[in-house]
Amino acid sequence: MNKDILLCGVGGQGIVLVSKLLAASAMASGEQVHSAETIGMAQRGGSVTSHVRIGESFSPLIPKGSADLLIAFEPAEAVRNLPYLKKGGTVIVSSSAVMPVTASLTGGKYEAAPMLRYLKEKAGRLITADPDVLCAPLHSVKFFNVVMLGIATATGATGLPEEIVRQSVETRVPERFRAVNAQAFQIGADYIKNA
Repeated sequence: MNKDILLCGVGGQGIVLVSKLLAASAMASGEQVHSAETIGMAQRGGSVTSHVRIGESFSPLIPKGSADLLIAFEPAEAVRNLPYLKKGGTVIVSSSAVMPVTASLTGGKYEAAPMLRYLKEKAGRLITADPDVLCAPLHSVKFFNVVMLGIATATGATGLPEEIVRQSVETRVPERFRAVNAQAFQIGADYIKNA
């Protein structure tokens, strides 16, 4: 199996954790995996991009136009990274925009709707997820990253068995957060199964 998965968003959204869970799940499935992160001012809401390449590859970085799946935790970052998506690829994106500091200083509008419309026109398959709605049972959007992992796994776009990814979540997050992360993963999986 060969799958190229690009994750993107802003610092503090748990993107690196999800990329590590994907890589661990791929290895547990007997697949070769390469990954790399680009973190820019992550603690201040800067761009974070993670490349996960499952199968044979000669580089951990996904070439433009090759990603099977784009998991975007912020709509503007999805738009910015869309050139990596291959034709007919899948985009899973948060419907909630995170305003960068530069936009807040200018007083300009920063809304998700125009970005989501653009993605709908350009992506092969677009799935939007509302963090406030999906994380309501968890009482915190801090677990949205694992909800997104559940969504991505349930679509089949990762190519990874759901049970193996679930097991990675349940064994690789700190013990005190395992139950809530298992619930977050299930919320994401159910979002797709019940759609």
